[in-house]
Amino acid sequence: MASSKSVVLAALVANGLIAILKFVGFLLTGSAAMLSETYHSISDTGNQVFLLIGIRYSGKDRNREHPFGYGKAQFFYSFLVSVFLFGIAGWESLKHGYSAILDPHPPGTGNATLPVVNITFPAVYVNYSVLVGAIVFEAWAFKKAYANMSRQIEENEWSGLREAFKKTSDVTVLTALTEDFIAMAGAGIALFGVYLSRVTGNGIYDAVAAAIIGLMLMGFAVALAWENKRLLLGESMPKEDEVELRGVVEGWDGIDRIVDFRTVYFGPDKVVVMADVEFDEVLDTEEIDERITAIEAALKESNGGIRKVYIEPEA
Repeated sequence: MASSKSVVLAALVANGLIAILKFVGFLLTGSAAMLSETYHSISDTGNQVFLLIGIRYSGKDRNREHPFGYGKAQFFYSFLVSVFLFGIAGWESLKHGYSAILDPHPPGTGNATLPVVNITFPAVYVNYSVLVGAIVFEAWAFKKAYANMSRQIEENEWSGLREAFKKTSDVTVLTALTEDFIAMAGAGIALFGVYLSRVTGNGIYDAVAAAIIGLMLMGFAVALAWENKRLLLGESMPKEDEVELRGVVEGWDGIDRIVDFRTVYFGPDKVVVMADVEFDEVLDTEEIDERITAIEAALKESNGGIRKVYIEPEA
């Protein structure tokens, strides 16, 4: 949890500073790509706030209304992030880019002056500086998120990011990692579009860059929403993890067979295990209770994410 929070805080600081700088660049040059990137960074900043709310809310103690706690709050707020990423950053960027394609104009050719040293230079250099700085900031935030995800990949022996994207329950880190990646890509696309429009005098490159950024944001937003949906609806653990847990139960002395076995996430790395089990008919009630207690402890020891185990004896 602490590592997830540090990842989100890093992204929040980076996106907040970058949003201000990108807007200044847009005001100086009128670049469509810079405005798209401004929408992007403003959305990302708000999204980090949502993620922090989700982390804080999910830490509340369980009560009668929420007997398994508030862990799914992170799934909900991460889903909101995907909605805002699609609806604000993606749609507004695409709409503005489309308008600019219909009436393209190159980024402003005016000059800017540093107020203290009184040095004058082309205003478009502000865009270059801001976008390069954005790439550096986002790379820093991405590095923190990637290190956290790499640790999870190693711990779970996943093949790589693709498998982690499908199986991780830590949607906060997943969302931050995705946002940081598309933020770097978006800044790179904007930089390329602004540069081409500047050197050719044709604003179509800047306009197309803005539209591409919008489409990219909307695509990643849909993917994030899909991944969060599976957890909001109550997804089970990966099949190989369930097979391993079933093996713990099936190999226990006094177990005839497993009638039913279910797992479900109720928060990041928080799992409930439920099993209907047939015990050897020669066992009395006290012996069955002892075995149930031992099995519960063994399951929790085999997987640190298991928080609750329910084993129901079947006739």
